[in-house]
Amino acid sequence: QVQLVESGGGLVQAGDSLRLSCAASGRTFSRYAIAWFRQAPGKGREFVAAISWTGSTTNYADSVEGRFTISRDNFKNIVSLQMNSLKPEDTDVYYCAANTEGFDLVTSYEYEYGYWGQGTQVTVSS
Repeated sequence: QVQLVESGGGLVQAGDSLRLSCAASGRTFSRYAIAWFRQAPGKGREFVAAISWTGSTTNYADSVEGRFTISRDNFKNIVSLQMNSLKPEDTDVYYCAANTEGFDLVTSYEYEYGYWGQGTQVTVSS
């Protein structure tokens, strides 16, 4: 089992950058693909980015491609999301999640992720 805790959210202005972190507990962290999702009030979760076990494969939503970068450090059990050129429409609660399908998949399907953190709020003002 893996416990996930997000941090790094905050209030920034459009064009600014933020770096989110997802800290994991559990010795098997390196065997889970990890993804970031985001959710606005009253809406479903939206896929943002995912990274494979070793970090060799990544996947991004079109809306963040070229602005966000996902990375991981399996020695420190941390997955990071570097967010640059932030826009007001990036305002959401951001969640990290571990893929529990048993394969090294960087999919965008929410149902494949069985472990979730509590979320961190990102607010981008115009």
